[in-house]
Amino acid sequence: MSEIDLKNYKIRTDLIVESIGSSDIEGITKREKTMDDISVTDIIANQDIKELNKKRGRYITISFKDITDTSNRKKVEEVVVKELSNLLQFMNIDNNKSCLVIGLGNYKSTPDSLGPKVVNELVVTRHLYLLDGVNVEKGYRNVSGFVPGVMGNTGIEAKDIIVGLVKEIKPDFVIVVDALASSAIERVNKTIQITNTGIHPGSGVGNTRMEISGTTIGVPVIAIGIPTVVDAVTIVSDTLKYLLKKFSYSKENINNHANKLKPVHSINYLEKEVKELPAEDKEKILGFLGNLEDEEMHQLMDEVLSPIGYNMMVTPKEVDFVIDKLSLLLSTSINKVLHPKMN
Repeated sequence: MSEIDLKNYKIRTDLIVESIGSSDIEGITKREKTMDDISVTDIIANQDIKELNKKRGRYITISFKDITDTSNRKKVEEVVVKELSNLLQFMNIDNNKSCLVIGLGNYKSTPDSLGPKVVNELVVTRHLYLLDGVNVEKGYRNVSGFVPGVMGNTGIEAKDIIVGLVKEIKPDFVIVVDALASSAIERVNKTIQITNTGIHPGSGVGNTRMEISGTTIGVPVIAIGIPTVVDAVTIVSDTLKYLLKKFSYSKENINNHANKLKPVHSINYLEKEVKELPAEDKEKILGFLGNLEDEEMHQLMDEVLSPIGYNMMVTPKEVDFVIDKLSLLLSTSINKVLHPKMN
C-alpha cells in the first residue's frame, strides 16, 4: 500500500480545534474545562501558525450537545456570555466602547443565514445616541448592526463594505457573525468558535473572500461562528470510523442481558466506553482501509469523491429549526454582553 501524502490536501474546517487535533504545536497553549455537558477549549496562539492558516490570537471553542429546548439553550447561553465577556476584558474593551455587529451570510440559504438572523434580533441603540435631548439609560452600549449580503448579489466584497461603514460611523470595535464549516459530523450545529483574530468568509467551503480583521478594517474584530455544514467526504470517512466503534461495542456487549430487550436503534454506543478494535479485527471488517489513520481515511475519500464532483456540502434536515434556535442563542448572548443592563 502506498503512503498518502497529506500535504497535498486541505481538510475543510474553520475550527482551530479540528486543525490542531491532539498535536502539540509550538507557540500554542490550550486549556480545557467542562461544565455539565458543555466543554470549553481556550487556545492562545502566540504567533501566526502558517501550516494551519491561523493567525496569532485567542480562540475560544464552546461545544455542547443540544440547544433545541429552552433549558439547554439557557445553559449554553450563560457560557457564551461569560466567555465573550472575558474576551472583551482580554482585549481591554470596556462598556463605554461602541460596537458594530456584522451578520455575514445569505438569507436565502438556510445554513448560511445565521449571521443575518442574529443581527435581526439585536438591540441596536446608535440611533438613540444621535438624537438630541435623549439620554440613553446607563447599561446600554452604543450598538449598530448591518448585513452586507453576499458578493454574488452585490458584486462588492464584504470587507470593502465594512471598511466604508467603519470609516463613516467609527465604531470602537466590530463583532462579525458567520456560519462556518466543520470536518467532523458531531460538531455541526453544536460548536461555537469565538476569536479575536477576525475571519476569512467562506474559507471552510473553499470559497475564500477577503479577510475581515483588525489589520484590514482598522479596529479590533471579534468573530463568532457556528459550523452548519460538513462535506460528504467527512460523512463517509466518519461513518467508517463509527462502523468500527459499533462492531467493538457489539463485540464487548454480545452477552449483556441489559441490551436484550432494547431496540438496536435506541443504543447510542458513542456514549459508552468502547475499546479500540485490534488491528486484525479492523482489517477483517474493512480490509486495508481498517488500519488507515483518520486523516488518511479522510484524504482517501477525498480522492474518491472530489474528482467526480460528489464532495457536496451537507446540512441536517432540521436545519431551519436549529438555525432559528442558534441565532436566538447568539443574539441573546451578544445583547447581554453588549448591554449589561439586560442581565
